[in-house]
Amino acid sequence: MRYTPTIFAKLLEPLDRRRFAEIVEKHDGDARVKTFTSWDHLSVLIFAQFAAAQGLRGLEAGWNANSQHHYHLGAGILARSTLSDANKIRPVAVFADTFGWIAGLLDRTARREGKDMLRLIDSTPIPLGKLCAWAKSNGRIRGLKMHVVYDPKADYPRILDITDANINDAEIGRTIKIEAGATYVFDKGYCHYGWWRAIHAEGSIFVTRPKSNMGLARIAERKLEATQGDGFTVLADEEVRFASKGDSKLPMRLRRVTVERHENRDTIVLLTNDLDRSAIEIAALYKGRWQIELLFRWIKQHLRIDKFLGNNDNAIRLQLIAAMIAYALVRIAARTYRVPLPILRFLDLVTQCLFERRDIAAIDRPPPVNPSRKRDTSSSDQYRLIYA
Repeated sequence: MRYTPTIFAKLLEPLDRRRFAEIVEKHDGDARVKTFTSWDHLSVLIFAQFAAAQGLRGLEAGWNANSQHHYHLGAGILARSTLSDANKIRPVAVFADTFGWIAGLLDRTARREGKDMLRLIDSTPIPLGKLCAWAKSNGRIRGLKMHVVYDPKADYPRILDITDANINDAEIGRTIKIEAGATYVFDKGYCHYGWWRAIHAEGSIFVTRPKSNMGLARIAERKLEATQGDGFTVLADEEVRFASKGDSKLPMRLRRVTVERHENRDTIVLLTNDLDRSAIEIAALYKGRWQIELLFRWIKQHLRIDKFLGNNDNAIRLQLIAAMIAYALVRIAARTYRVPLPILRFLDLVTQCLFERRDIAAIDRPPPVNPSRKRDTSSSDQYRLIYA
């Protein structure tokens, strides 16, 4: 009989075991480990995301209840104490590199060049509260921060980083590898002149908002071909330079675009090194930042990052990265099998059918009747009443 993998096994297929073993060896992830390997750990934490596990006991029970499927997953029985210990000591870099690798697989399905490469950069807080006394505060929340570089056209996060809540966004921005010709859109929290220079040096574009204390002097007024955009009006388009006499200078021409948003009639100022796009296109790029906000909202509503399987820093970081790996695997499966469902509906069905052996492309339909067991309909007694 032909073997049919479970839905969960199909989701894990992009995680090539040999490539993963190389990552584990690079970071010595299985040092002093006898039974619960890094692969077991990753499989269990991804399962926890799909199964909506609320704690270690529930995760242990749910995982072990499906032990008949562990052989084909290459995993084994779970003990919650073992998972708790692994959460404390396993290197976060193992999961972080795995996410970077999986994000690269997504990238192959939607590779773009030049101005089509749009990258949205932002961060979202992960509140941890008083139970995690080690967590640092930024004055508003105590916890961590998730930094994401998001491709809105392909609809997936390309880069992920997790830091303490008090880390400045600009420090993380400077560590991002710049793609030549790409357009980066971010808010005023990522204000760092050295990073802007690096973006410009790679032939890339940035669109951002200047800080209120940034002195800018107008050089020339640019002609507005059109002023009305989708939900906004362009009020002015100018070339500017820094007004200070100090070292706050950039080796490129800058544009200042002033926009009035129709929703609340407030005015915002945008700053960019893009001299080719129209003012309406520049404003539309910044307006598109709402897409990364929707991503953060989706992640917090549908991935399990509100309750954690440990209260130490290492355990929480591992769970956050595992959640993003699970998100990427669902995206890959939807594209690979050409699932015609919205991603949220597909995720709902995945959680209901994790260990069922069925066609993932037809996950929304009942499995077909076994064709090898045909019923005999040729009998002449089929409709005859027979009395004993």
